[in-house]
Amino acid sequence: MSRRARKPLAKKSERGNKRGVKRSTDKRGSGKPSFGGPDKRPGGKFPPRRPAAEFSAKPMREPRPEPVREEKAAPPPLPTKVQTVVVTADENNMRVDRFLEHRFPGLSFSHIQRIVRKGELRINGKRADSKDRLEEGQSVRIPPLKLDTPKVGGELSEAATKTLEDLRKMILFEDADVMVLNKPAGLAVQGGSGMTKHVDQMLEAMRDAKGQKPRLVHRLDRETSGCLLIAKTRFAASALTGSFRHRSARKIYWALVAGVPKPKQGRISTYLAKEESEEDSIMRVAAHGDEGAAHAVTYYAVVEASAQKLAWVSLKPVTGRTHQLRAHMAHIDHAIVGDPKYFNKENWELPGGIQKRLHLLARRIVIPHPRGGFIDVTAPLPPHMLQSWNLLGLEADRFDPIENAPEE
Repeated sequence: MSRRARKPLAKKSERGNKRGVKRSTDKRGSGKPSFGGPDKRPGGKFPPRRPAAEFSAKPMREPRPEPVREEKAAPPPLPTKVQTVVVTADENNMRVDRFLEHRFPGLSFSHIQRIVRKGELRINGKRADSKDRLEEGQSVRIPPLKLDTPKVGGELSEAATKTLEDLRKMILFEDADVMVLNKPAGLAVQGGSGMTKHVDQMLEAMRDAKGQKPRLVHRLDRETSGCLLIAKTRFAASALTGSFRHRSARKIYWALVAGVPKPKQGRISTYLAKEESEEDSIMRVAAHGDEGAAHAVTYYAVVEASAQKLAWVSLKPVTGRTHQLRAHMAHIDHAIVGDPKYFNKENWELPGGIQKRLHLLARRIVIPHPRGGFIDVTAPLPPHMLQSWNLLGLEADRFDPIENAPEE
C-alpha cells in the first residue's frame, strides 16, 4: 500500500451531512478502508497488530501471590452520625465517591449514590456530585451512614468463595496493581434498582487484610461483554482514572449492525443528552447548548459485510459518553443488532440462528500501566456473537482497520 494511502482519516477530504457524520473514502475508489495498514511509525497510536494466537493478555510481570488472610481483630464500629471531615493532601483531586470508599471501606456504592442524590453530602456547605473532585482543605459534611463493616481475616464464606472462583474465571490479565476482566453479557457492572448481582458487589470477595477492595476504573453497559479494567490498589486507581480523564486509554469495540455503512469508514460527531421517560432513559442526539448535552466522537470502520444486510464494524470511541456507540450507530441508521433501546428499524428480521441479544463487545483496551509500559488486552467474542460470526462466515482474525484511526 502506498504511503499516501496510509494517511490518517483526519487529513483526508471530509464532508459533513445532516446527520453529523464526517466521512472519508479512498481516493482510488477501491472501497477499502483508508485508515491505513498496521502503523509501523514510531509513536503509533496502537502497538502493531499481532496474530490472534499471540494477542493474549500476558502479564507484564509475575502475578502477586494470593495474600495470606491473617486473623485480626475487627475494626472499631464506624461512625453513624453527622460529621465534618477535612480533605487531606493525599486526597486532593480525588472524586467524591472514591473519597467515601477510601474513608469508609464498608460503604456500598448504592448508599454513596443515594446520599449524594439526596443532597445529604455537602462540600463547603454546597451540594456535591459523586464525580466532583475534592481539593485539599475542603470541608465535607457526611450524613449518618449505614455501613457494612468489612470482614477482616478469617475464612471466606461459601458464597464468597464461589464468587471469587467466578471472578477468577473472568480474568484476562492480572498483576499486583491491575486486573482486566472479561465481563460476560448480562452481568451489570454496578448495582441499581432490583439488581442483586453485579461486578462491584462481587469484588467484595477480594478485599485484602486492610479491608480495601479492588476498584472499578470505567464502566460497560450490562449487555456489553468484554474488557473491564479494575484497579487493585489506590495508587493504580488514581493513575488509571487519570489516563481515562486525559484520554490516554485507547479502546476498540466490535459490533454487528443492520445494513452496511457507506462509506465504509467515517467519523461520527454529535452532542448527546439524556432523555428520561416513565419507563426508561436513553441518550438522544442533541444540539450544542442543549441542557445536559455533551460532545461525543466515534470513529467506525466496516471490517466485513454479509450479503449487504449485516456488517461487522469496529468502533473507536474518542469520548466516553453513556451509550455513545449504541446511540451513534442508530443515529447513522445502522443500529447494533439486538439493541433493545436503540434498534428502531421497522419490519426488520434477524437472519435465522442469530440471537436477539446485543452484539457489542469491548474487544481491546490499551492503557499506560501505572508503573510503566502498557497494558494491552483483548477479549474473545462472547458465545452469542461467536455463533453469529460462524453463521455469517465472518473471519474473526481479519486485520482491524480501526486501529489506525485518529485519536481526536
